Amino acid sequence: MNSKVTSETYKAQLPLTLRNRPTLENLDMSDKELKKTLKEIRRTLGELQDVFYAHDKYGVLICLQGMDTSGKDSLIREVFKDFNVSGVEVHSFKVPTELELSHNYLWRHYIALPAKGKFGVFNRTHYENVLVTRVHPEYIMGENIPGIHSVADINQEFWDERFKQINDFERTLTKNGTIVFKFFLNLSKEEQRLRLLRRLAIKEKHWKFSPGDLKERKLWDTYQDCYEEAINNTNKEHAPWYVIPADNKKAARVIVASILLEELKKYKDVMEPELDDKIMSKLDTYQKELENE
Repeated sequence: MNSKVTSETYKAQLPLTLRNRPTLENLDMSDKELKKTLKEIRRTLGELQDVFYAHDKYGVLICLQGMDTSGKDSLIREVFKDFNVSGVEVHSFKVPTELELSHNYLWRHYIALPAKGKFGVFNRTHYENVLVTRVHPEYIMGENIPGIHSVADINQEFWDERFKQINDFERTLTKNGTIVFKFFLNLSKEEQRLRLLRRLAIKEKHWKFSPGDLKERKLWDTYQDCYEEAINNTNKEHAPWYVIPADNKKAARVIVASILLEELKKYKDVMEPELDDKIMSKLDTYQKELENE
């Protein structure tokens, strides 16, 4: 693990004020050094994943939130590159489907949770339900909730209740063997502008651009306020938030990978299961049988 990164440094401290948190960190390393460091950490993470899979007692849920262009997709690709593909599942939550809207808002997240022994990555998460829907409360009307007849019915009490529901959801998960990590990729507005310009300038990146990105960008301050309130209301010891400077993508990946490794190593009970005594006593016999075929 990179000694320059500790999970405590990036853990959200309440009350959180995002404008006081840095958006740029390079860990005093060049791009080449950052790439090498990540390679070393993710190899160890991949080996640890195998042990978690064999141990079969904990699932690991990694939640990634951030403004558009904050680097969620590339972080997933680079940090989890050395994982066994059968042991990690990535879910990207888009606009809810008709089926998803016919259930409560947490349903689609419940059914995507990682099984014990596996890692799950949520690219955008259940927090969209107190972020994008808060910026655009009219979206709530599609959920057809009893007692909500118009946007005027969606008040502070409604959001406070959602924060409570999310806290209850995450506490239930952790009490039943899911380790929850929540990362907010803290991007500056200027860096987002530059990344959007790159999408427009590079033909191969055109597909990533949508005019809607510019509309949402105009709501930057509103989104920042909503993120701040969501983090302050749901930062719990059993499911903490980590605020990751995201202007330097390579450094952000190293930080996230380092935190995962540091925290997962704290689970000292996680180890590969041993064969029972009966099988152990016959290993030589099994070996000879195979050698003599």
